[in-house]
Amino acid sequence: SVPDGVTVRSPRVRSRCGGPRVRSGSRFPTGILFEEAGKQLSAQPAQPSDRSSSKFHGLARSLVANAVHGVSQGFTKELDIVGIGYRAEVSASQVVFHLGYSHPVPFAIPDGIQIAVDKQNHITVAGIDRQRVGQVAADIRALRKPDPYKQKGIRYTGEVLKKKVGKTGA
Repeated sequence: SVPDGVTVRSPRVRSRCGGPRVRSGSRFPTGILFEEAGKQLSAQPAQPSDRSSSKFHGLARSLVANAVHGVSQGFTKELDIVGIGYRAEVSASQVVFHLGYSHPVPFAIPDGIQIAVDKQNHITVAGIDRQRVGQVAADIRALRKPDPYKQKGIRYTGEVLKKKVGKTGA
């Protein structure tokens, strides 16, 4: 379904969505046609008997659905920084992380992505492109992955980690 205030244009290979937030475009595989009936958008293979185009039906539908959701509501990922002295701060066009290394780690904020830091240890990554938001969140998490022994590092909010038992020393 297409929410109010969102327009969808879908020629052969690229769809364009415009909404309250901004415009977005997504490429989808060839051989899939989109038809708009009222406020519903449906995906159909161009030739139903052709297996090579019908196997991408679900992918094309998901890409356009994500573009519609992105321009109407947007996507967010939240991360938590856990550890004594671990913190982050936004300055101009980058985020500076202090993660227990001997130096601060700068992270440049890509275009189309908004990053907010609350209380120096909670990060919110937001944007209209689901893939880019997830990739930026994964890149931030990779700066200091959660340690399985001490549970310190950057993790997704709500992520459950298995704590490993260290050596006994005996």
